[in-house]
Amino acid sequence: MKEVQPNRVLMIVAKRPAPGHTKTRLTPPLTPWQAANLYEAFLRDSLELIRHLPEIKPVIAYLPEGAQTYFHTLAPEFDLLLQQGNDLGSRLDNALQHYLAGCHKAAVIMNSDSPTLPVEYLSAAFRILEDGADLVLGPCEDGGYYLIGLKRPAPRLLREVRMSTPTVTVDTLALAAQEGLRVTLLPQWYDVDDAASLQRLANELHNDGSLARHTRAALDALGI
Repeated sequence: MKEVQPNRVLMIVAKRPAPGHTKTRLTPPLTPWQAANLYEAFLRDSLELIRHLPEIKPVIAYLPEGAQTYFHTLAPEFDLLLQQGNDLGSRLDNALQHYLAGCHKAAVIMNSDSPTLPVEYLSAAFRILEDGADLVLGPCEDGGYYLIGLKRPAPRLLREVRMSTPTVTVDTLALAAQEGLRVTLLPQWYDVDDAASLQRLANELHNDGSLARHTRAALDALGI
């Protein structure tokens, strides 16, 4: 019997951990090896969040080329999609269009830097799109976003916004208004990319022993 594919796609943007190339804004306080190992823990916990969602197609949008074996070993039940494009915006747009051009009714793509993100935010993203929104965004406190979801391609939102700046969400919303898109925002969250957010993460995990078991183990090993 032919397998029925879910029409909802949830992608996670991920890079194979590599010392000196992964989470470099965490070095210092961490060494390059520690930062790479911690990122792998972030990734493992993010994958576990996705596994809690029913009736979705889970996908890792990965870099670099040649990392298929690493990601297949990490998450054999996930589809793998090589990121294509010269910058983050084009890579995100290409990944979303890859699935929206087919039979999928909603495509959501998330970061791998928020290991304690509430899984309810992920399920809410699809519910929002199904309830009539054209665009759902999960804003980060630094001005970016941890998640973007669409029902149809909207290249301008990704290709005309300068990524990794404090105005990413604001700029995306401005373009969405120009395009006449119906937008809903998820609750704000944070990603972990510097010493201050790393300490915030450590405090959160100390206060709630049920969260992000891989990340907690990695931080315990670092004495953080």
